[in-house]
Amino acid sequence: MRPISRVMIALAALALLVLLTVPIWRIDLAAPQYPEGLYLQIYADRFEGDVDKINGLNHYIGMAHIKNEMFKEFIYLPRIIMVLAALGLVAAAWGRRILLFLGLVTLSLFGLWALWRMWDWGYEYGHNLDPRAAIKIEDQAYQPPLIGHKQLLNFDAWSTPDTGGWILFGVMALLAGVYFMEIRDMRRRSRAVRET
Repeated sequence: MRPISRVMIALAALALLVLLTVPIWRIDLAAPQYPEGLYLQIYADRFEGDVDKINGLNHYIGMAHIKNEMFKEFIYLPRIIMVLAALGLVAAAWGRRILLFLGLVTLSLFGLWALWRMWDWGYEYGHNLDPRAAIKIEDQAYQPPLIGHKQLLNFDAWSTPDTGGWILFGVMALLAGVYFMEIRDMRRRSRAVRET
């Protein structure tokens, strides 16, 4: 593997560690009574943002209170990120294409798993409502969007990657680019050997 590829893999691995300190995902809410908007940020180990205000609103429609304890992934997600970063550094140090490929596959599976868990959590959160809620609307669910916009009663809800999410997508794109450059380079060298 070329030295520049190994450097880029190492940088990508180190960039993953930034996910431990910045928000990975965010949900923004806007409504006429909240023109300044409300937001919820999801870190690797906690929620931050207008959690208390959102909990106060959700109480009326029977949604569970958002708290860190309800998301068991907060316990081991930082460890998974550290392991992925360590594996990336090993791949950079060893310099084998198979490790780059396996790292790319592992990171992609991790991203898909994280998205599925967010959707699953949102489904449970938006559908499992307290029957004693003050406001009940027949067949109304409040599942937030996984990505993009959704209207929830008079609230506009947006779910988008935050700083950490963009870093994760950037790392995946960088590793994919390095992998395809390595494959292209390997084929060129093989062709050159056959032609000599």
